[in-house]
Amino acid sequence: MVLSPAQKDVIKRQFDKLAGDVELIVFTQELECQFCKDTRELALELGTLSPKIKTKVYDFVKNGDEDIKYNIKKIPALAIVGKKDYGIRFYGMPAGYEFPVIVEDIIDVSRGATSLPDNIKKKLEEIKKPVHIQVFVSPTCPFCPRAARIAHQFAIENEFIKADVIEMVEFPYLAQKYSVMSVPQIVINEDTSFTGAHPPEVFIEQINLALRSGYNPMYS
Repeated sequence: MVLSPAQKDVIKRQFDKLAGDVELIVFTQELECQFCKDTRELALELGTLSPKIKTKVYDFVKNGDEDIKYNIKKIPALAIVGKKDYGIRFYGMPAGYEFPVIVEDIIDVSRGATSLPDNIKKKLEEIKKPVHIQVFVSPTCPFCPRAARIAHQFAIENEFIKADVIEMVEFPYLAQKYSVMSVPQIVINEDTSFTGAHPPEVFIEQINLALRSGYNPMYS
């Protein structure tokens, strides 16, 4: 994905909102997979649009310590890290409708805060157990960005929550594992799932439902 001059101008203006430094950490490999090269090039290009963005590229095969550090088990992978690692991951090429998600995530991570309503933030504060959210998306789905953004915002607001956005076409084995028939499909702690771009309240209800099941993602 190559950004046009017009796109770059728009994104640069958006990146004027950046508060702190952000690292875009890309995992690829020497013999790059189909979408690895595009993901790497996009991250590097975004890194040129603000002095507060630094892009790091790691080899999934050779840099095993980094794989472990960031809990990366598949590629292409993109971690967006600010003053801390909020557990925000994007697996696959963030193209189409998903591209704005990355830009907005970068802004949120730089601030260490989100625009979620205060009542939602208060409900998130009540979550004290590990939560792993996986949001399956596709580049042509206009409803997926909302679900992806909510998951990533939750991860920023609560240290117990980690959130992955996964391009289902690029990871068909995962789509099959979780019986993904339509997107966005959200899987929480492996055993609770729902479909659709629902409001944050529904996400929290589903998280609480998953936590009541007793599954702990730390041991998966």
